[in-house]
Amino acid sequence: MKKSIMSWSWVFIVLFFTLGIIDIRFGILGLICMLVPIYLALRGGGRVHCAKYCPRGAMLGKFLQKLSFNNSLPKFINNKIVKNLMLLWMVGMFSISLFISRGDFTKTAYAIFRMMAMSTTVGIFMGVVFKPRSWCQICPMGTATGLIEKSQKRKPAKAA
Repeated sequence: MKKSIMSWSWVFIVLFFTLGIIDIRFGILGLICMLVPIYLALRGGGRVHCAKYCPRGAMLGKFLQKLSFNNSLPKFINNKIVKNLMLLWMVGMFSISLFISRGDFTKTAYAIFRMMAMSTTVGIFMGVVFKPRSWCQICPMGTATGLIEKSQKRKPAKAA
């Protein structure tokens, strides 16, 4: 069994934002945060990234414990429709940003950095108002990996 790195993986998101502020071109590293969960899900891991590795989830859990009002997330937020809409919105906004960047490395890095900063800001707000890792309930990456996991379970076994 693989041991969770959640106790210290928050360092990666802090490092990402620090490097991105120093030089926006480091924003391209945000692709790691987007591709690793998809890679792990495609390999059959489902949402293992969320539970064992996610730097944003680790940061929210670690730093918002004492600041959070610890309210439960309202049921209307924590449902399939909202999760899927959030995924579609984030994919749409990211796609538009990439289209506008026209392949320019710095603009692409900025688009990724902006997407990561925006979602982290929303996550912090939600973590203070609700429970620390409330963002994790509607996180587009968690939704996407959950959809991958569900589609893998539906596939019939191949005949030998």
